[in-house]
Amino acid sequence: MELFITNFFKEISEHLKEISPIEIAKALRILEATYERDGRIYVIGNGGSLAIARHFVGDLNKTVFKQHIDKKIKRFQAIALPSTDAELTAWANDIGYDMVFAGPLKNYIQETDTLIAISSSGNSENIIKAVEVAKEFMIPVIGLSGFDGGKLNEMADVKILVTSEKGKYDIVESIHETVCHLITRYFQELINYKV
Repeated sequence: MELFITNFFKEISEHLKEISPIEIAKALRILEATYERDGRIYVIGNGGSLAIARHFVGDLNKTVFKQHIDKKIKRFQAIALPSTDAELTAWANDIGYDMVFAGPLKNYIQETDTLIAISSSGNSENIIKAVEVAKEFMIPVIGLSGFDGGKLNEMADVKILVTSEKGKYDIVESIHETVCHLITRYFQELINYKV
């Protein structure tokens, strides 16, 4: 049992070493610029990636500013799309599941915004359609993908790729969550320094 645990941690560690600090730094710069211009950050994902997306939105909107909750300062405007289960099922049922992110995104998107797309395969049709909308409006796309990166890695302006065997969702999602926590910590420290 101990060997199983050790091997899992070793596998995570090996994949973490392959993540590009250059791409993460690009993401940080884009998000900081979005914050400075009062843009919104949309975060999307399916299944486990949706859970990561919603967790990340909470961290951007609350955790980054937790030491300054009572102060009147500029804050992130992060939105997980779609914003409600009712909206998700309405788009899926009435229009098609491939539009559950692109449809709501069209309702909000402005040129000051940024899209963060999280997809282990990088090939989910509903993710790709949302990325196409972002490209149409010329807003930056930060892609977190896994396996071989798929279409998302090809289309994204920032390519945070966890290269792994297909089907290694546990590894990919664990590292995506870690990257989101890194970004949260960076902005926590930045805001603390500025305020």
